[in-house]
Parts: sequence; structure tokens; C-alpha cells
Amino acid sequence: MATDLYDALRESHELQRSLMRQLLRSRPGTRERIDLLTAARIELAAHEAAEERFLYVPMLMDDAGLDSSRHALHEHHQIDELVEDLRKLDPRGSAWVDKARELSKKVHHHLREEEKKFFQLSGKLLSAAQKLRSARGYRRDHARMVKTLSAQ
Repeated sequence: MATDLYDALRESHELQRSLMRQLLRSRPGTRERIDLLTAARIELAAHEAAEERFLYVPMLMDDAGLDSSRHALHEHHQIDELVEDLRKLDPRGSAWVDKARELSKKVHHHLREEEKKFFQLSGKLLSAAQKLRSARGYRRDHARMVKTLSAQ
């Protein structure tokens, strides 16, 4: 189990990376492709919601964290739009593959940027106690969101 907030976030980041790789390797028109998109949609949405609540909100409360948090929130919105675009496309077509590549590229960019820049900044602004409290809240909220989104 993750010991602090960053460990908890990285666990989800690794799952997201894996899902993006699998999605791009999936065969056109297969049930696997649809199931992978569903799994990616749920993981991305659950992660975003919990991360926004337990990392971005505390960062938004500090002037030094405003710009980075706003940028990260904007990227979450872009990812959500790409997922919705992908859901509307025929999973057998080349447009689907192009949109899946765009989504994967955006997800990988966001995760890399978060881990290389945002984590360092937030690590300086949040106390050790905040990081541990936020890790518990993040894990609890992420699990709740996965359950809620899976039932829809």
C-alpha cells in the first residue's frame, strides 16, 4: 500500500500508462478494445476526481500553486474530452486509432509533467501530515469513484 500521496498517485499513473499501451495494441472491433476503453475511462475519471480533491485543491489554496494547478486541471479536461470523442467513434476505424493515439500522448504528457514538475512543487508546499492525510483521502475517494463509475 502507498505510504504517501505521491506513492498513491504513481500507482494510478502506472495503471493509466499500462491501459494506454494496451488500448493502442488492441485489435480493431474486438470486445477487448471496448473493455480497455471502459477500464481506461473509469481509471482516468476516478484518478482525476480524487487527485483534484486531494492534491489540486490544497495547491490552489497557495499562491505558488495556482498556475500549476490550473494547468493540470485544464489537461484533465482535455483528457476527458478525448475520452468522450473516442467513445463516439467506430472502434474498427482509423479515426478511432488516431484519437486513441492522441489520448495516449496527452495522458503520457500529463503524467510525465505531473511527476517531474507538479509533485516537486507540491512537495515543497504541503506538509508531511498533509501528504499522509491526502493519501488516505485520495485512496478512499479513488476506490469510491471506481465503484460508482463501474456501476454506470
